[in-house]
Amino acid sequence: MAGVLGTSSSAIFASRPLSSPSSKSPIFPLFPSPGQGQGRKFYGGIKKGRSRLHVSISNVATEISPAQAQAQKLASKETQRPVYPFAAIVGQDEMKLCLLLNVIDPKIGGVMIMGDRGTGKSTTVRSLGDLLPEIQVVSGDPFNSDPEDPESMGMEVRERIIKGEELPVVMTKINMVDLPLGATEDRVCGTIDIEKALTEGVKAFEPGLLAKANRGILYVDEVNLLDDHLVDVLLDSAASGWNTVEREGISISHPARFILIGSGNPEEGELRPQLLDRFGMHAQVGTVRDAELRVKIVEERARFDGNPKEFRESYSEEQEKLQQQIDSARRSLSAVQIDHDLRVKISKVCAELNVDGLRGDIVTNRAAKALASLKGRDKVTAEDIATVIPNCLRHRLRKDPLESIDSGLLIIEKFYEVFS
Repeated sequence: MAGVLGTSSSAIFASRPLSSPSSKSPIFPLFPSPGQGQGRKFYGGIKKGRSRLHVSISNVATEISPAQAQAQKLASKETQRPVYPFAAIVGQDEMKLCLLLNVIDPKIGGVMIMGDRGTGKSTTVRSLGDLLPEIQVVSGDPFNSDPEDPESMGMEVRERIIKGEELPVVMTKINMVDLPLGATEDRVCGTIDIEKALTEGVKAFEPGLLAKANRGILYVDEVNLLDDHLVDVLLDSAASGWNTVEREGISISHPARFILIGSGNPEEGELRPQLLDRFGMHAQVGTVRDAELRVKIVEERARFDGNPKEFRESYSEEQEKLQQQIDSARRSLSAVQIDHDLRVKISKVCAELNVDGLRGDIVTNRAAKALASLKGRDKVTAEDIATVIPNCLRHRLRKDPLESIDSGLLIIEKFYEVFS
């Protein structure tokens, strides 16, 4: 597999190897070869107090049995549009690595993917859905509540647990939610029916895309064209894990823990630095220049378009191996350790590059541990850090119009200076 950092960065690795015992192994030996219900409303009584309007909520959701949920899932799988297999994607290793690391550790904070048109950004992100593991959710719950984690539960599920109810649980794939470019704030965050509240004395809440994305992935194509206010809302929810909708003094909050993935074309403008900094990782993708590789990509795409089912079956073994690798990495992540000396050196690189704040330090540590777990190790090495640190810091460097060197190469140079 091609080097994760791209051609120019790989040349640096080749010419200036680290003196680590594990440096003989490839940097990233990953690829072996080329239940929800419908929209629901929540109701609760409203009563007036002495000084303000008091709201007592008694959420009611349409229930479906685990058998019905399974039947719906199978029916949806049969009718959905075929997805290009992740394992079949040629090149773009940097983007693929960033996506996989965020699936392993969602606390990394998402990925911003910038690159030319037609470089497979959307195809790669959507193909990630095939690899996402199944999770336990409360059947019929619009927030995909985890029956064992209070932090990801909606209010109704919490109240039912307090009452001692036995909740129906089903297994379902982690959600991949697409956010349309023209989406309104109501569509994203959800809406409160004020008229119903005032006329009927009940509160009705229609969940939005953030509710559907809870415990999943929210993908925004051309995020740099999205209204800054809406980007702020997405980033705030992704960071806090909660979405709050307020209208006319009525407020509703629900869990919104998701991995935010954005993609865009730099020709159409960059995100503001204060927004860009809040994405955990940044991946740059470019047009493939090698003629043989371009031919291979075109041929593979033609095979898929000609017979999607047969093409997917030809990659089923590689897909399954990768799924198992991701599942194992997620389970063993908590056991991965990173030495204090390596932590200090990471922070020294950040300090000497004048990276504002501590997000860069935190994300680099998390990403390095996720990569070590993906490789099946319980200890982070310098090579792990070298692989991920450009993606963790590139978008956090202050822009210097007189600087001619690529920011990723600048980070690698500083890395070798500190770690050598």
